[in-house]
Amino acid sequence: MSTLDGLKLSTAKKPAHIPAVVFRRNKLSNKLWEQIQLAKSQIDGTSFAVKKFRTVKDKETGLRKSVEVNKRLREWWFKNEQGKVCVSIKYGSQLIELAKGKHSVECDTAQGLIKALEQIKSAVELGELDTQIATASVNLRKGFNK
Repeated sequence: MSTLDGLKLSTAKKPAHIPAVVFRRNKLSNKLWEQIQLAKSQIDGTSFAVKKFRTVKDKETGLRKSVEVNKRLREWWFKNEQGKVCVSIKYGSQLIELAKGKHSVECDTAQGLIKALEQIKSAVELGELDTQIATASVNLRKGFNK
C-alpha cells in the first residue's frame, strides 16, 4: 500500500450523462477554441484545419468507408465601417447576445481579437452566458421542427 500513500483517494464516480447546460457550454467552448486557433494561424500566416470523419460509399464495391476530411471553418469576425475588427459569437447559426441589444465585440487589432475570444471562452466556461446559450439553443431547435 506504500505506492498509493501519496495519492488523494476519493469516492467520486463518473456521471452517466452530462447535463444539457454543461454540454452546450462545452460545445461553444470548443467552437471558440477553433476560432482562437484560426485567428492565431492567420496572424502567423499558417493554415489551421480541424479534421473530421465523413462516411462515403465506394461506387465500385458499394461498401461504406470513413474518410478523414478537413472541417470547413468560417471566421466569426469581420471589419466594420471604421475598419475595426468585430467578432460575433455564434451557437450553431444563432448569434449570442452578449449584452442587451449587443451581439458583437469591437477590437482594435488582431491580438485584441484573440484576447476578446479568450475572455469570452473563459466566460462561457464559467457559465456566465448560460441563459443566452439556452435561448439560442431553443431558437435553433425551432428551425428543425418545421
